[in-house]
Amino acid sequence: MPDARLMDQAFQRIMRSLVDTGRAPHHAELARALGLPVEAGRGLLRDVMQAYPIGWLHPETDYIASFPPLNNLPTQYRITVRGEQRWFAQCGFEATSATWLFPGETVRVDAPCLDCGDPVTVEMRDGRITWADPPGLVGHLAFGFGPSRGRSYYL
Repeated sequence: MPDARLMDQAFQRIMRSLVDTGRAPHHAELARALGLPVEAGRGLLRDVMQAYPIGWLHPETDYIASFPPLNNLPTQYRITVRGEQRWFAQCGFEATSATWLFPGETVRVDAPCLDCGDPVTVEMRDGRITWADPPGLVGHLAFGFGPSRGRSYYL
């Protein structure tokens, strides 16, 4: 049975790394930061990802691909904070959650419309949308939520 306290520390360390640097740590870096042997860090990472099913590892590896709301791999959802674009969101809806990772800061998300390719921009601060272009933009999700939805064909 995984240690819940240690899993929480690992979760926080992964998220903090993504927020601070724009990238998730390798399991060896995670292990070192938590004072664990490398193989224990690998096992801990797998336990965390098992407990956090909306994130995932790159297939057949122990590399973090996505740790929502941020993505470790570049996506079309580019996030800019303090004039720096170094983050990517997992998806358009998760992008709106990124505002909570940067309290008091304006978080800008730029992406192409996946229907027509036109640019879409949303700016948020502390959970509120402060500006959007085009005005009145809406989001669309082509499949339901929950375990019955199956594998997303967008990923």
